[in-house]
Amino acid sequence: MPNWGGGAKCGACEKTVYHAEEIQCNGRSFHKTCFHCMACRKALDSTTVAAHESEIYCKICYGRRSPKPARSATTSNPSKFTAKFGESEKCPRCGKSVYAAEKVMGGGKPWHKTCFRCAICGKSLESTNVTDKDGELYCKVCYAKNFGPTGIGFGGLTQQVEKKE
Repeated sequence: MPNWGGGAKCGACEKTVYHAEEIQCNGRSFHKTCFHCMACRKALDSTTVAAHESEIYCKICYGRRSPKPARSATTSNPSKFTAKFGESEKCPRCGKSVYAAEKVMGGGKPWHKTCFRCAICGKSLESTNVTDKDGELYCKVCYAKNFGPTGIGFGGLTQQVEKKE
């Protein structure tokens, strides 16, 4: 049967996907309304999707799946993505790949938005309150408390005032 100018078939419902409603993932097309986790049915986007072969999951449900044996980094059969775009950068906090949609730069390194937090208090960081030391990120408050100057007047020691009687 001829395809009369229609789009590709949706990976979820198998109906035609037209360009205006199309989301692509792993070389497959989906309707925006069909692009949801196969386990919990949560709506997905480019920052929350985790694909495995022909299945799509949210990152939480994907993490709950039974772990597969780790593939060697020196595989003789690289994925189409790796072959086309090269190896992705790794997040210093979690060690996982950082893709453009979720990348935040700090201390000259790429971080996931969710990993871009103070190493001590866990507070979310922004360019205005981030400080880096030895490859780790800190908020300005924790940095000052732990690595800033100490002594009288700097919060570390206090000056004793003698009362005159």
